[in-house]
Amino acid sequence: MPNLCRDCLTTFEAGLRCPSCGRPRVLSHPELFDLSIAHMDCDAFFASVEKRDNPDLRDKPVIIGGGHRGVVSTACYIARIKGVRSAMPMFKALQLCPEAVVVPPRMQAYSEASRAIRQMMDELTPKVEPLSLDEAFLDLRGTSKLHGAPPAVMLARLVKRMHAEIGLTGSIGLSHNKFLAKIASDLDKPRGFSVIGLAETHTFLADKPVKLIWGVGKVGQVSLEKSGIRTFADLRRWDRDDLHVRFGSLGDRLWYLARGQDARSISQRQTVKSISKETTFSVDTADIDVLDKHIWRLSEQVSDRAKSKSQAGRVVTLKLKRSNHTSLTRRLTLPSPTNMADPIYRTARSLLEHALGEGPFRLIGVGLSTLISDESTGAPTDLLDPDASKRADAERARDEIRRKFGKDAIIKGRAL
Repeated sequence: MPNLCRDCLTTFEAGLRCPSCGRPRVLSHPELFDLSIAHMDCDAFFASVEKRDNPDLRDKPVIIGGGHRGVVSTACYIARIKGVRSAMPMFKALQLCPEAVVVPPRMQAYSEASRAIRQMMDELTPKVEPLSLDEAFLDLRGTSKLHGAPPAVMLARLVKRMHAEIGLTGSIGLSHNKFLAKIASDLDKPRGFSVIGLAETHTFLADKPVKLIWGVGKVGQVSLEKSGIRTFADLRRWDRDDLHVRFGSLGDRLWYLARGQDARSISQRQTVKSISKETTFSVDTADIDVLDKHIWRLSEQVSDRAKSKSQAGRVVTLKLKRSNHTSLTRRLTLPSPTNMADPIYRTARSLLEHALGEGPFRLIGVGLSTLISDESTGAPTDLLDPDASKRADAERARDEIRRKFGKDAIIKGRAL
């Protein structure tokens, strides 16, 4: 039976403890050194970055989010024990864990940590598919000769290095396809390393709930349960054609996943379809001055992200949520693609003026979609707005100042 010590990375054949360091963090599996598709998920990423940067938070429940009306971005494991979960309304999270320390998100710090982790992944394999700032798939097939060790060893080395150099931890799922690797990474968090081998796939999945299928949300679960499908074993009893008739194209995917089959390859580049930012107010408002300032700030954030990805978009979206939680969405297609904050703001502001009578609002958001490479865009031209090019030049100059002296070196008054 292949064994791997996750502390000193020694490989050996038998024993409950590592023969080199004597520690019990031993990973044992008959296919351990034969599998090469992995999913790495950082442990409570945002909260872990905050605890790393502020040791006073280390033993306290931490919730990342903001405002009584906001939602939880993530929570540390201490808070999760109390029932706090991502996307939970902040007021409910604080009812469950009133002693929690609420920290507003610091996206720049999280992005910097994510880039450092991604660099470590890229050193293992060129086939890395990021899903978000804190998780990614890795295809390590054919890398054993390069690194002189099987993928399992390199993955254990990756999380060990993450902890030593960046101060963050992660959990690994290792299997023979993406679907199972993603499931495996959630089996033993935090600081977990779980393996699902080819030989055990059917047995492992049989009694598991179908909610483990990535992409099947609450509505999908209800639909499956109405058809008597609660576990993978239930799903396997269905004929493929019947699944297709009942669930459409999803039925084919369900048939394969029920048997642990997933032919998707790990894609190095994922196409970003849109960029958006939103904020929830502590008090409902229809005040145009208040909303205007938020639109500018959100437009700047969308612009900054588009510029960082060298992308531009042609469609600007304004999202509004009323006090009764119903939503309004307004879109406008621009004459030419842009990633500049000024035209994004002006378009979103125009859309707001037409929707202001629907307020007051509890949430506002700005988005940019129909994205292309910004290399394909030229200087802004608008015969009805001859000052547009001057504002674009000023924005580029402002961006250059920020690159040299920091994000807060120069700001507009409306952003305050």
